[in-house]
Formats: sequence, C-alpha cells, structure tokens
Amino acid sequence: MSKYLFEGDFEINASKQMLYPYFNSASGLSQWFADDVNIDEDKVYNFIWDGEDHRAKMVSHRTNHYVKFEFVPETDDDKEDPAHFELRLEMNEITGSVYIKITDYSEMEDVDELYDLWQGLIDNLKETVGG
Repeated sequence: MSKYLFEGDFEINASKQMLYPYFNSASGLSQWFADDVNIDEDKVYNFIWDGEDHRAKMVSHRTNHYVKFEFVPETDDDKEDPAHFELRLEMNEITGSVYIKITDYSEMEDVDELYDLWQGLIDNLKETVGG
C-alpha cells in the first residue's frame, strides 16, 4: 500500500519552550496525542490508540524546535518506505505567533480526514496547555 504526505500548519498561543515537552516526552504526548504513550528500554515509543500499539523511534529532534518519529516497520514495504510524522515549532518573526507544522507520512490518504484528525489533536493540545 502506498503512503501519502500530509502537511498542515496550526497556530497556537503558547511559547515553543512550553510546547516542546508535550512533543518529546511520553507523559506529554499521552496528554494530547495518544490514549497512552510508553517508552521501553530501547527508547522505542509505544503510542496506544483504541487499544492498539504503534511503535515508533524518535529519529531526530532539536530542543524547542522539532521532533520526528519513524514507525517501526511491520512489513518489508515498511522497511523500505517507513511511515513517520514530524512536529515542528515555528515562529512568525513579524507577528510573534507560534505555529505547529505537522508532516505526516502514512497510509491514510483522505486529506480532509487527516486535517480533521490533526485539528482535533491540536485542539486537545490547546486545551491541555491553555493555548
């Protein structure tokens, strides 16, 4: 099955320093992103949605700027073309507004459904941080 790239920008009323712990820690991610998140001894994050495990590694990050997770391959196709997502914090220097730039590379192909999914997740984050 082929994968699709989704990109979206969402404005949020919170600082990059305040938001970053919600992107890189299991406790932060479990507050808005997944039903639960655990990290094992190999630093593999286990995202749990609707009782299903989805394992991913943080493959790159920069404090207060971005995190990128790559899902652990389950098939040979996944090994060659792994699904991933990136959460990037960007600031508009003119307005001072902070934006979360989402890059989601997955098998989900409905752009409207993906936008609604991410909008709901960002709304959860806004509610959590008060932004």
